[in-house]
Amino acid sequence: MTVLSVSCATNMLRGQCTPQGYLDAKWERMELKTFTAWCNSHLRKLGIHIESVAQDFRSGVNLVKLLEVISGGEIARLETGKMRIHKVNNVKKALDFVASKGVNLIGIGAEEIVDGNLKMTLGMIWTIILRFAIQDISVEEMSAKEGLLLWCQKKTAPYKNVNVTNFHTSFKDGLAFCALIHRHRPDLIDYNHLRKDNAVYNLQYAFEVAEKELDIPIMLDANDIASTMRPDERAIMTYVSSYYHAFASSQQASQAANRICKVLNVNQENETLMEEYESLASGLLEWIEHMIPWIDQMREQRASSISEVKARLEEFRTYRLTVKPPKTEEKGKLITDYNTLQTKLRLSNRPAFLPSEGKLINDIERAWDNLETTERGVEQHLMSELIRLQRLEHLFARFSQKCDSLAAWITETKAFFKKDNIAEADLNELLGKIKSDDAFDTDMGIHRERLDQIANLAQDMVQQGFSKAAEVAARSQAMNGLWENLLVARTKHREDLETARETQEKIDTMRLEFAKKANPFNNWLEGAREDLLDTFVCHSIDEVNSLVTAHEEFKACLPEFHQIFLDIQQLQQEIDVVATFGSNPYTNLEVDSLGTKWNELLQLIPQRDQLLQDALVKEKKKDELRKTFANHANWFANWTAEEQTKISESTMGPDLSLNEQLAYLGELLEEVEGYKPQYEELENLNKMIQNEVIFNNPYCKHTMESLNVSWEELHNSVARQKNAVENQILVRDSKGINEEQVKEMKSAFDHFDKNDDGRLDHFEFRACLVSLGYNVDTEEHLVNHNADNDRHSDFERVLQMVDPDMTGQVTFNAFMDFMTQEASDMDTAEQIIASFRVLAGDKRYITPEEIRRELPAHQAEYCIARMSPYEGHDAVPGSLDYMSFATALYGQSDL
Repeated sequence: MTVLSVSCATNMLRGQCTPQGYLDAKWERMELKTFTAWCNSHLRKLGIHIESVAQDFRSGVNLVKLLEVISGGEIARLETGKMRIHKVNNVKKALDFVASKGVNLIGIGAEEIVDGNLKMTLGMIWTIILRFAIQDISVEEMSAKEGLLLWCQKKTAPYKNVNVTNFHTSFKDGLAFCALIHRHRPDLIDYNHLRKDNAVYNLQYAFEVAEKELDIPIMLDANDIASTMRPDERAIMTYVSSYYHAFASSQQASQAANRICKVLNVNQENETLMEEYESLASGLLEWIEHMIPWIDQMREQRASSISEVKARLEEFRTYRLTVKPPKTEEKGKLITDYNTLQTKLRLSNRPAFLPSEGKLINDIERAWDNLETTERGVEQHLMSELIRLQRLEHLFARFSQKCDSLAAWITETKAFFKKDNIAEADLNELLGKIKSDDAFDTDMGIHRERLDQIANLAQDMVQQGFSKAAEVAARSQAMNGLWENLLVARTKHREDLETARETQEKIDTMRLEFAKKANPFNNWLEGAREDLLDTFVCHSIDEVNSLVTAHEEFKACLPEFHQIFLDIQQLQQEIDVVATFGSNPYTNLEVDSLGTKWNELLQLIPQRDQLLQDALVKEKKKDELRKTFANHANWFANWTAEEQTKISESTMGPDLSLNEQLAYLGELLEEVEGYKPQYEELENLNKMIQNEVIFNNPYCKHTMESLNVSWEELHNSVARQKNAVENQILVRDSKGINEEQVKEMKSAFDHFDKNDDGRLDHFEFRACLVSLGYNVDTEEHLVNHNADNDRHSDFERVLQMVDPDMTGQVTFNAFMDFMTQEASDMDTAEQIIASFRVLAGDKRYITPEEIRRELPAHQAEYCIARMSPYEGHDAVPGSLDYMSFATALYGQSDL
């Protein structure tokens, strides 16, 4: 409960009171006017107007009406009698109502109000104002006086000359009241024209605007406030609280409008999101529906060639890497937008969004799952198909090679059988032939295996649907026929041998057996040794890995051949036990030589291992070097291209002065020079590549030679352009011509410089002069500098100046020298001579009359006084020598 005593109600917020506790007369008058106006601002709602709170509240009737209006409640029924007791009871009812609102009125009684005690009446009204107008004000957790003061400070903070620290002196100059109105209604107050030293005007201006535009009655007197050293705090607070409540109601209306707009914006945004969802969902579902049959077709149709499979594989990879990712993002965005929309609807108390039939998130997910299910295994299927076709092509190549080899062997063997003259052979020869025929069985078995391999290859290709299956089957059948013919010839040859065969010693059999094992084993040893000693040159990691794989396969078969070698050793031991003399007629091989070869072979294997490992490490380093060079080279090539573009597109804009062009080109040259370390790094990398003898680089299309050309062209382009601008500046500064003339000359020269080499031939130079407005026809004029009287055309005279050596070429510098000389009004004696010749009518002398007629008086007399008489054969009286005068002007003779 809020407890307010009489002294509190009287002196609260004032900060001081008189020793006797009486109100200052001005304060009392100020409060009486302010409180009366404040009460009328509320009573007018009931059509009631009072003259003074000191008199018009004595009956208690108007006091009760005021409390009912400001509280919005209803007080007990009033007594209508005119007697004092009736008035006291009515006032008491009012005071009891105030007490019921949490205010304990200590020291204020109904009798004092009825008796018209001004001090008590003002204290009561101030208590009511505090409770119903100020107490409920809350700003940043501050209430009552502190809250109202903070509100004033925050609202007036941006205004100059306003510093609200209290409710008395801070409002004396009226600027604080004007600032409060201007902050909320800048259209009502012209604040920038207010002066701090015009307090009465400022106060009256604010009071009148507040009354007229804001419906806040005038509660204060401008002169009283301005003339009082310390205006009454309660009066100021009462009036300021009216500002607070007036602007608060306006704020509420604005907030209501903003709330409506916010709701409408939310609805519109949600509707837009719904439409976007429907559109995006429809497009995504249509795309999925279109893609599934296409993917199924890619899986189901069987390709007939490797190129066709590769094309399909590339098409599917393009779909997976290029076509599908944007759709994946669309799907993710669709789900995100849907969840965002539902969240917004839920937070704004809107019903959840239900998409059209078939466009729910579950429908999208189900369609997407069908797409991915359809995709699954397509790429693997195509790769398998590619491998299958590649394998079939490889099988066909092996099949053809084996068929050709076996057919040649069968033909050769049949020819051998046919040539063998068994009937004329002796016993030893027959025995030898029989043994050879026995050894031939092994060869037959091997070639029989080849025939079986051919049949298996043919069957495999036919079963896998090879496109040349018919050709393969026919060839396989033909090979079977050749083999059957061989068997017939072989059987007949064997039968012929058997008829002449006689028993042979065991040793021959054993030696034959030795030969059967030793010869193949020796061939294998020599072939293996040759393979291990074979040098190799690899240019990629794959080539090294291929050699490593073959070497590992070779090592895997060593145990098998070691057992063969042990068997040969055992057989030789058995032969040595039986045979005490003679040599093996079937082979020259010996166990010792085979053992030496075997041990040498074992020593070569780890050497080969190390060579292959070294080669693999070396190739990996080379590959890294390739990648490093490619990264640097690709970046450097792009950079030089960008710099060339900058030079060609953005250097010489028409609005840039020559000095600006020079500064820009200087910065560009420094920028180019700043990248020299990157170029040198490329050179180092290229040197390393050359040292490693690397010929190809699949990661880069640029060579060091092309990069070097680009670097030099870039550097030279900037340098040439910079030098050209420097020359133009030099010409401009030394010849006294402006930049527009320089640009015009440069533009004309560049136009006729078709080769872009900074030179013009004589024909181009003449056309350039004509384009600049020079008359260079071939009409002859007399140019006599000596007694020879040579006659030259104008153009020949110009050529002697720009191309004295008659090279047929005019450089840009020579062109600029000539043009600047022609453009300037001084420079050479020849120009002055030519000018005097014009004044003289093409004569070799000039008269004083002609000089005075053409030149200003003071300049004419200057020339006449300094010219020598002309002494030529065509001289007339008074003629003057202008040629010697012109040469003297330039120090070429005495004046």
